[in-house]
Amino acid sequence: MGTDSSVTGANQPAIIAIYDPSTEKQIGEIRDGGAAAVDAAVSQARESFRAGLWTGKPPSERAKILWRFADLIEARADDLAAIDARNVGMSHGHARNLMFAAAEQVRYYSGWCTKIYGKSADLSSPGGITGQPARYHAYTIKEPVGVAGCIVPWNGPALNAVIKLAPALTAGASVVLKPAEETPLSADLLADLLVEAGVPEGVVNLVNGHGHTVGAALAAHDDVDKIAFTGSTEVGKLIVGAAAGNLKKVMLELGGKSPVLIFDDADLSQAIPGAALGIFINSGQGCVCGSRVFAHRKVYDQVVEGMTKAAQALRLGGPADAAAGRPVDIGPLISAKQLGRVMGFIDEGRADGVEIVTGGRRLDRPGYFVEPTVLTGVRPDMRLYREEIFGPVVAVMPFDDEDEVVAMANDSIYGLAAAVWTNDLARSHRLAKRLEVGTVWLNAQFAWDPAMPFGGYKQSGWGQEYAIEGVEAYMKTKAVYAGL
Repeated sequence: MGTDSSVTGANQPAIIAIYDPSTEKQIGEIRDGGAAAVDAAVSQARESFRAGLWTGKPPSERAKILWRFADLIEARADDLAAIDARNVGMSHGHARNLMFAAAEQVRYYSGWCTKIYGKSADLSSPGGITGQPARYHAYTIKEPVGVAGCIVPWNGPALNAVIKLAPALTAGASVVLKPAEETPLSADLLADLLVEAGVPEGVVNLVNGHGHTVGAALAAHDDVDKIAFTGSTEVGKLIVGAAAGNLKKVMLELGGKSPVLIFDDADLSQAIPGAALGIFINSGQGCVCGSRVFAHRKVYDQVVEGMTKAAQALRLGGPADAAAGRPVDIGPLISAKQLGRVMGFIDEGRADGVEIVTGGRRLDRPGYFVEPTVLTGVRPDMRLYREEIFGPVVAVMPFDDEDEVVAMANDSIYGLAAAVWTNDLARSHRLAKRLEVGTVWLNAQFAWDPAMPFGGYKQSGWGQEYAIEGVEAYMKTKAVYAGL
């Protein structure tokens, strides 16, 4: 999941209030632009693309502009972090780290601007479909997809925007960017920095609004050539339907229910903190968070105890707490809606006999804070086992052998990521092949690099972001035959 920057909802106001989820206080507002604003932004993007304002620049010049954009992100990291910290409720330090990750993402992609080319071959046909022998010099051309609509989530607003902007601009596309309606505030500054870096005005166009208005209009627009969406699987399916009108290309990074496998030979001093980080980071609001921990029965009790201690040690707070000198490890959930969703899962589990080993309550203070929660006794037929919660809630379950745990891990409609903790080298690589996910961490958790592709199996998405695959997702391939 990642967002409710979706195509759902109804009867939402034209003015959208923006809140600091750590205080529940309003910090701003935006206007829902609706379909009219989408039409204007798409028209501007199309005009810039046809005029070659960006894609017509030499690749080396585009590379320099993107590098300048990365430098500007770093130079304004404190400003961007301050905006996202208040808008998401995360600590300023964590938000600042995300800005440096965003800058590295842009620098990585700037290097690809001068390395996009097709392939060539001299071909000879003994007859083929024409019945006449022929020789050809054949080659392919890589071309930008055109106008890309990018719909980004709220769990790291500036970074998630850059994750889509950087490869799209590297490919030469023009962009219409829709931030999540909960966290739109840093997008304005990013847009200014793009222009300051040298990206011509009209190449990147920002449209604010609800998912069911702006998101829906963008996904259905006949002059948009591609939609890149990060969000829930439910909304991803709606995106697919909306995109059918002109059969635009669709890239989806969707939900997850990531399994973590801890074997009896694992180094528990690494595995337990790793598994705790993997679920409690950002209060569990991450598509790859490891919400199902499977521990070998020989170490099950140790894992439950260790995860419990890790959960209890985490200090909750917002940017104001951190600024006042109070240590903060994780922040709140993004909204009252998300708070209700997470507490609904916990309350349902409590009613079904699940043991809440620790946590399971909302903090008695302003803000949408939920205690890090460790559950046992969760069964495969429960929603807690099968559905994405998107909160700091983990179920720890025992297993006895490799085949059993692989079956349990793969028993999901999702396939985004998985972690394996074992000192058996052969087993680790064996499981990397057997697990039905797009990313596998072996004796690691949350490893990330822009040079490695990222995408999901099953209902966790279509296509891949990052690496060269991320650039190719915003390109088309043309085949050319020259008779000799």
